[in-house]
Parts: sequence; C-alpha cells; structure tokens
Amino acid sequence: MSVASIPALSGVAAAHFPDKLDIDIQPGNEENFIDVDDHESVSVVVHPSEFLDGDGERKTFDPTDEPVRYRFGPRFAVQDGEGARPRDEGEVTRVESDSGDDHEALVLRFPVGEAGFDGEEETGWLYWERDDGGKHGYAGFDSVRVYGTRASNSNLIELLKREFGAGDN
Repeated sequence: MSVASIPALSGVAAAHFPDKLDIDIQPGNEENFIDVDDHESVSVVVHPSEFLDGDGERKTFDPTDEPVRYRFGPRFAVQDGEGARPRDEGEVTRVESDSGDDHEALVLRFPVGEAGFDGEEETGWLYWERDDGGKHGYAGFDSVRVYGTRASNSNLIELLKREFGAGDN
C-alpha cells in the first residue's frame, strides 16, 4: 500500500473542511473556559462570514440560512467524524460585532461530555457539514481553556502503568 492511498481509506478524516467559519466559543466568557465536570453544555456562536472560494468567487456563509449539521470538539475528534452534535436546531439571535455593527447569528449548544476534550486542548473546533455525507463543509476555531479532566487523565496514567508494568515488583 502506498502512502498516497491512505487518505482514500480514512473516510471522514480525508474530508475537506477549509477554515471559513467565524465562531465564538462561550460568548461573554473572555477565556472561553470549559469545565468538563461542571458545565453541561458549551455555547458556540456562528457568525455570517465572507470569503473567496476555491475558484476565487466571493461566497457568503449565513448560518441562519443553512441546515444545522455541526460537530464540535477538539480538532482530531471532529476531523475523525466525532465530536458533539448540537442539542437542538440552535437559536437565531442579534449580536454585536467587534466593529460595533449588529447582525443575526446562530447560537448552538453542545453537550460537553460528547465533545471529546481531555484537558490538553487550547483550541475548540466547529465543523459544518455541507451534506449528510459529512465529508465536505467549512470549519472554524476559537481558543479554549479546558478544566475538570483530572480524573480522565489519572485513568490514562493508571492504564499506562498496567500496560507497561510500572509499579510492579
């Protein structure tokens, strides 16, 4: 098997999701902190965005006009077709941008426990899937601070100790 054939076998991992979405994770929370133990859900605002597509044509993505097909979580989870799906269809709301103008945006809520954060991440990713196949769409990211994963990290340490026989005499 050649290296060039690997992406063809990896399904969603070989998907095409260029970074075009304008998102804000945990709006109103400057540090964008996510407490895995205390938060039941994470809010993500998806703003309209303008960009040039692969053909150099100007494109506008308006999340209030598109189907709700999103995945949220750490980069490797959403790249592999995993991550949390929104709890519902979201809520269209008026928000003010950094430049002072207001516009409609889509606010989505994702279950924290399904996102796949382990505490090492500094970035949260949102993928929008163009169709039900989930292989093409757009991506966006924002910085995050993840807390409350100490138990899962200690479980990993215990597993590694058992696997490698550390601590056995």
